[in-house]
Amino acid sequence: MKIIVQKFGGTSVADEKSRVAVKDKVQDAIRNGFSPVVVVSAMGRKGAPYATDTLIDVLKEANASVNVREMDVIMCCGEIISSCILAATLQKYGINAMALTGGQAGIITDSQFGTARIKNINVGNLHYLLESGIIPVVCGFQGVTENNSKFTTLGRGGSDTTAAALGSALHAECVEIYTDVDGIMTADPRLVKEANILEKISYAEVCEMAHNGAKVIHPRAVEIAMNRNIPLIVKSTFSDAPGTLITNERSCSANGCTEIAINEYSASGIANSSNLAQFRIVLDPEDPAAGRMLFEDLAAAGISVGCLNLSEKDAMFAVFSPDIKHTCQVLEDTGFKYQLNEGCAKVSVVGSAMRGVPGVMATFVAALAGKKIGILQTVDSDTTISAIIKEEHLVDAVTALHKAFKL
Repeated sequence: MKIIVQKFGGTSVADEKSRVAVKDKVQDAIRNGFSPVVVVSAMGRKGAPYATDTLIDVLKEANASVNVREMDVIMCCGEIISSCILAATLQKYGINAMALTGGQAGIITDSQFGTARIKNINVGNLHYLLESGIIPVVCGFQGVTENNSKFTTLGRGGSDTTAAALGSALHAECVEIYTDVDGIMTADPRLVKEANILEKISYAEVCEMAHNGAKVIHPRAVEIAMNRNIPLIVKSTFSDAPGTLITNERSCSANGCTEIAINEYSASGIANSSNLAQFRIVLDPEDPAAGRMLFEDLAAAGISVGCLNLSEKDAMFAVFSPDIKHTCQVLEDTGFKYQLNEGCAKVSVVGSAMRGVPGVMATFVAALAGKKIGILQTVDSDTTISAIIKEEHLVDAVTALHKAFKL
């Protein structure tokens, strides 16, 4: 049995026309000799009656400080509604399908409500259904605890995570992530009109793009697939475009992929994030423990920092703007002197093939200098170069880097 996991996002199941398009993708998989396992997100986006954010708002109207357990229960409802309606749609067109909650699909998690981690997947029920010719339509984003079977949710990108985890547990040929775009793009098309669909990208590169602000696929899902070397394919529900293949292999058995070379160019894409603030902290060079104390204090306060630079005399890092007030309070309470630079953004060039290539940083700096964009701070690794800039320059920065790296 050749198993394929097909995950459909909220826009793919939002209305009848979209669900018919989903039905066509499931039928295509069956015709190609696959046994599909379907994973669904909640229907639509915020404002839609059954979208997750809408359900959360309804609950918080009753109690703004509602218990996390009840929050997880209501958040699971969106996917339950979606799976039932899609299963009914498939049945209408003669496809034998059955809706399953995450727990019914065998997904066991820890008890961290809102950000649960998958501990185990018992695939017995899924195998039984597939062998019986029934298509499981599984609720994404959710599972149940091991001992008392309480509903849990997996956090941001949870449906992607569900699909990758099921693909791994079932030893699937590949996992298809269906959305409303034709694949992963070289940059945000809202910022760069010339952005292109990537034919292929490595696991590591797409993780870096996601971590640096690109809204592509959740990095946890990619990491799960990478551990089992299961190809991921990001494609559109509404077109026949081949999408973007995520893998480290030169070939894969899914969708007829053969001899696919990864990382042909030095850069694969441009990622960006906004709504940041940069802090510069003065450290005492006579106190080698000052840096450690600074970040221990921030961690104890639950503040997540990024774009970190540390030296004997100072430290620089960025936080998202909602954390500015809390960060300032922690620094003042602990006696650290600081400078605050609000209204910032981060722009990043990502590419595994940049490793060891001379001139990459020079190209990066020259592209921004050509647009007279000041660099407030840089952070780099083997596969990524990032710069903190003023947010007002973000569009020019992304466009200039996209052109400079010939994407």
